[in-house]
Amino acid sequence: MTPTHDVIILGAGAAGLFCAGLAGQRGRRVALLDHADAPGKKILISGGGRCNFTNLHTAPDRYLSENPHFARSALSRYTPADFIALIERYDIAWHEKTLGQLFCDGSAKQIVAMLVEECRAGKVDLRCGEPVGAVEHSDGLFRVGFGAETLAASALVIATGGPSIPKLGASGFAYDLARRFGLKVVQPRPALVPLTLSGEEALFRELSGVSAEVVARSGKAAFREAALFTHRGLSGPAILQVSSYWRPGSAVEIDFLPDQQQDWLLAAKRERPRIAMAKALGAMLPERLAVRLAERTGIEGELGQKQDKALRAAEAQLRRWTFMPSGSEGFAKAEVTAGGISTAGLSSRTMGANAVPGLFAIGEAVDVTGWLGGYNFQWAWASAHAAAMVLSS
Repeated sequence: MTPTHDVIILGAGAAGLFCAGLAGQRGRRVALLDHADAPGKKILISGGGRCNFTNLHTAPDRYLSENPHFARSALSRYTPADFIALIERYDIAWHEKTLGQLFCDGSAKQIVAMLVEECRAGKVDLRCGEPVGAVEHSDGLFRVGFGAETLAASALVIATGGPSIPKLGASGFAYDLARRFGLKVVQPRPALVPLTLSGEEALFRELSGVSAEVVARSGKAAFREAALFTHRGLSGPAILQVSSYWRPGSAVEIDFLPDQQQDWLLAAKRERPRIAMAKALGAMLPERLAVRLAERTGIEGELGQKQDKALRAAEAQLRRWTFMPSGSEGFAKAEVTAGGISTAGLSSRTMGANAVPGLFAIGEAVDVTGWLGGYNFQWAWASAHAAAMVLSS
């Protein structure tokens, strides 16, 4: 069969669109295929519709992977500054919200429009709205069924992401395809996802909608951001962050008063002996949360009537409040997928499969998962760039 293209890219999300535009503008004949009726569906809902497109503090240690060093090469060769330069060429206004997180001033639609325009400039053959059919490989060519046609190229890029947010059509297609080519898959799991509580801890459901700035921990990972109580359990940035590290059966610890010095409760007893625990906590936390925590510590009545030992124990509990999540809200609510195509079978420089010449995997499909706040988009851009540079060399 005569090749119809030089490169076939499966998945018109962030990584696929960016890779297609780069390779196309460097002279490759690129076909970009997606079963959705339009490209960039996940981009459009990101960042509350404003697309948190990168993070200024991007670094390899802010990514999870069985190989913690894998992302280093790609991230070093395509940086947040590079992507900022691109969006500024398109006059897309942006701002830093917090913790290095960059958002569009306007809409995520601007990012999708930019990426589609980059593809147009590269004469990319963008096709949407049909399921990908059979994928075969022989005689140095990848053959992909799409609609009524079969396309052929010497290179194939898997950029179909993971199964998070299935309502947008997400699935484990990338993993099934990778396994067919002999690549291993690290068990996928929901990441950046709310955690659920049950049993006695479900009593906190009455605090649904209450949030506070805390330090949340899971294992050695700790994040200081807002935690939010929901009708199902715990959410908010701090919880989403630690959820990527959390495993079923393990605990999540929360420091509800990260700014307070040691023995602050004893100091409060000395300075205001007649104040109640709930009142003391209410000066630092939302009232409903303060009342509930005071009840659960068992410190009722005036602080001046309590022994120092009991107050120290209550303070220790507030500093390392232990929750045992019953689970998570799953892929339906997960912002990304942890795990995926094992990096053991990929080149960190090119994103190419070591054992299958011409096969590449990029973006969320790969076992590289970033923190909340633009890190996963930066991985999409960087991994796509790494592959595109080789595809068009």
